[in-house]
Amino acid sequence: MIRVNAEHVKQVPGRQTDAKDCQWIAPPLQHGLLKASLVPPVPIRELPDLTRQRAQLIQERAAAVNRIQKVLEDADGKLAGVATDVLGASGRDMPEALIAGETDPAPSADLAGKRLREELPALRRASQGRVTGHHRFLLRVHPDHVTPLEELLGRLGARIEEALAPSAEAAGRLQAIPGVSQRVAEAVVAEIGTRMEQFPGADHLASWAGMCSGNNASAGQRRRGRITKGNRWRKRILVQAAWAASHTTGTYLAAPYRRLAKRRGCQRALVAVGHALLVIAYPVLKRGTTYAELGADFPDRLEPARLTRRLVKRLEALGPRVTLEPCPAA
Repeated sequence: MIRVNAEHVKQVPGRQTDAKDCQWIAPPLQHGLLKASLVPPVPIRELPDLTRQRAQLIQERAAAVNRIQKVLEDADGKLAGVATDVLGASGRDMPEALIAGETDPAPSADLAGKRLREELPALRRASQGRVTGHHRFLLRVHPDHVTPLEELLGRLGARIEEALAPSAEAAGRLQAIPGVSQRVAEAVVAEIGTRMEQFPGADHLASWAGMCSGNNASAGQRRRGRITKGNRWRKRILVQAAWAASHTTGTYLAAPYRRLAKRRGCQRALVAVGHALLVIAYPVLKRGTTYAELGADFPDRLEPARLTRRLVKRLEALGPRVTLEPCPAA
């Protein structure tokens, strides 16, 4: 028994019932014309359940934190404008002071710790507001929702670390890629596995993950096409890593994002960077190599003549005629 990719089987029209589907599929299966779909081993099939559950809990926690922020905003408090994390070490203490009935902004702002104490004047202004009994009730309720979620996230993190122990070395090598954090590396290993022999090349891996542009060409013209279908969890974690990589400085992955975002938009640029991340991850996982940073100017160093033609064309578009002369050797 094999599992067949539905994308391949559904291309033949004219079948209306499951019985007709079985009659059509049986002869090609007997002659070996159907290609088996990828079925990861059991440990790799179990890991996505854990990482996806963790992603959903993170979403729930973010929603609960946003509700706390909404209550503070309704009370004319601007704590989020100063503190990055409303439920951080300092962010928890200041709402607790408001719940206890503290109305003076100075004592609650003095509860800030570490680097946040450098913003004490701004914190005092952000803590000013009109906190009523209704606000205090809500500020008691919402943290009671966040605390169980944080406990579940800790348990899931420990379980993921335990299940990922055989592939911990591969996940560690992935973290050398810009934009790939420990959590992203764990999700990538969970979604695509570590055995790359099942993919003939990096392009096949990107197509399987749904990070390739659609092939829509007719009469020698290439038209706009949607990306191929793939698992939404894989796309999500790759786009998340691409967004983090696009904000790095002087890296090979940040350069194509800035170049493509100008003319194709941010979303298409993120998909392109996510595709590049998969192409980089393929040899890292298959051959056990370590990522080596090439630099943001690597495409220019690879094809200097092309860069020269492009810059000359831009200069001539402004009006002057450009003549290039070879530089004498020093």
